Amino acid sequence: MKPILSLLLWCWLSVTTMAVTWAIKPKLRCIMYYTGQHPVAPPVQQLKHVTHVAIAFMSPGVFNDPTRVEWPMFTTVEEVRAKFPENTKIMVAIGGWGDTIGFSVAALTDETRKLFAENVAKMVRMTGADGVDIDWEYPGGNGEDYKQVPNSAKAWEIQAYPLLLSEVRSALGLDKIISAAVPGLKRDMLAFTRQTVPLIMRHLDFLNVMTYDLMNRRDSVTKHHTGVQLSLEAVEAYVAAGAAPQELNLGFAFYTKMFRTEHDACVNLADPVGCPTRLLEDPVTGADMGQAGGFSWHDPVPKNLAESFTKALDQGTYDDQQGGYYYWDAEEDIWWTFDTADAIKRKFPLIVDKKRLGGVFAWGLGEDAPVFEHLAALNKGLEERSKSKDEL
Repeated sequence: MKPILSLLLWCWLSVTTMAVTWAIKPKLRCIMYYTGQHPVAPPVQQLKHVTHVAIAFMSPGVFNDPTRVEWPMFTTVEEVRAKFPENTKIMVAIGGWGDTIGFSVAALTDETRKLFAENVAKMVRMTGADGVDIDWEYPGGNGEDYKQVPNSAKAWEIQAYPLLLSEVRSALGLDKIISAAVPGLKRDMLAFTRQTVPLIMRHLDFLNVMTYDLMNRRDSVTKHHTGVQLSLEAVEAYVAAGAAPQELNLGFAFYTKMFRTEHDACVNLADPVGCPTRLLEDPVTGADMGQAGGFSWHDPVPKNLAESFTKALDQGTYDDQQGGYYYWDAEEDIWWTFDTADAIKRKFPLIVDKKRLGGVFAWGLGEDAPVFEHLAALNKGLEERSKSKDEL
């Protein structure tokens, strides 16, 4: 009889342990980009959930110079570290949206990859950083210069990208953090396939999935630039390609976006989502046609948009189908799309919890100054997860 009781006890303990393990929500990573455009931080008590900071940006081109001995930044790691809670990891973000040529040069050969990686390691040692964030956002094409340099000319980068990351990991060692900012739109995930993602994730601690700018000037109809459904599609694409959900961080945008629309084609639509826009990008050069824009919460509202934006704040609504706050100004033919504090809170159960993601991040911390309302909403989501863990 004793062996049976022991077996039953063991089974009960095993099931109970598994149930508690599944129920507990682990502490999420919370990464803040600290940008040169808005180098502002709130009082440290508002930053207690921040686990990592990425100082943005350092140009990748500086790491291709074999004689380089200085590492230019708009601030220092020490200055940034002093603004955040103890034990916050301070990283240096390398690259950015249009700054890609340095990555292409670095990735070209074994020798160039090695030089780049060794210089990254020197920079980390000299600055005291805890790691780097690789912001080569569009390896393989579809970057800012995609009309000047066709994707076919960059196809080789798809295989070179994980090789470059491998060299950086080898130079930095396992005790330093390496992350990467990666596209949020499927059309831009040229270098993130079932063949490459497993290779990429061998060398990275996590991915910052840019689930914002999901509507941009390459689009021709309105959608939510940081919407729930589009964000889910992005996360699911990386998981399907081989990334573990715990390795993914969901991106939040502390800024607004606006796009001008075609009045006659939109005015009679029952739903402004999917409304045709004006021509946003030059089809030959890829240049901005001046029909789209945006600004952070830190910035003054442009005078020509102030009246429309006030209406967007007062009269906007949340799309329960696609997930996103929006307003279509039928008088001025402007589509507004941005996250409110409420929209941010909704993303925790709808995306972070549903997909069991490992963290969140925001571009960027200072962009939410001086009120830091959206940071507070992010904190609220993180606090509710911590509270549910403590209650178990």
